Amino acid sequence: MTKFKAAVFDWAGTTIDFGSFAPMGAFVKAFAEFGIEATIEQARAPMGSAKWDHIHAMMEMPAIAQQWAAKYGAPPSDADVDKVYKVFVPMNEDVVADYATLVPGTLEMVQNLRARGMKIGSTTGYTRSIMERVLPKAAAQGYAPDNLICSDDLPEGRPGPLGMYKCFVDLVVHPPQAVLKVDDTAPGIAEGVAAGCVTVGVALSGNAVGKTPEELAAMDPAAVDALRQKATDMLRAAGAHHVIDTVADLPSLIDRLEQS
Repeated sequence: MTKFKAAVFDWAGTTIDFGSFAPMGAFVKAFAEFGIEATIEQARAPMGSAKWDHIHAMMEMPAIAQQWAAKYGAPPSDADVDKVYKVFVPMNEDVVADYATLVPGTLEMVQNLRARGMKIGSTTGYTRSIMERVLPKAAAQGYAPDNLICSDDLPEGRPGPLGMYKCFVDLVVHPPQAVLKVDDTAPGIAEGVAAGCVTVGVALSGNAVGKTPEELAAMDPAAVDALRQKATDMLRAAGAHHVIDTVADLPSLIDRLEQS
């Protein structure tokens, strides 16, 4: 019997959508609807947050705030965030199913954990309406976690612990240190830290690197190492206790933790 009772996984950049591409174009396109030029790099910066919070964070970026003030005569307000959010969500819903391919090794990893008696939970910065497009695609590939907590399910999302607390209830698992939280973003790692879990960052499949497996395979190993280090530094700064390349590496990490 493992010392861990459950693992709770993020979705995009962790178990699906290697490189976390689905939301990026939607963010850029949503701002463009309001005459604001946003970049993919700007869109990636707040990744892992609930999507309203993500848009709010982008609105606070000087380059975007200045464009907004110049166009509309005042700095962006929460009401303006609401307007962009209402445009963004259906855009993301429309494309997300096209980016729902499982990260290689996810199914084998889940089978390994279930064989240990562990439960499989999940949280996401996506809304439930967006995840309703993802769940059938994931299930068709064989991935169906025991629960799902979306960004709009609870009064407070990441980086707070409430989503993880709900996972404890849904999965009937405790104490927190018997639960692994696996994520590719700082807010997702912070969620696990806030709840007292053992946190595991995934470096290469996530938002911080933002590359497809094919792009990584074509790169010089030293360049991949540099990207890995950048992502690792970010995840460690957020509080990750451990960092692996992808979820495929989780069983071997658990083996090492069992022996420690």
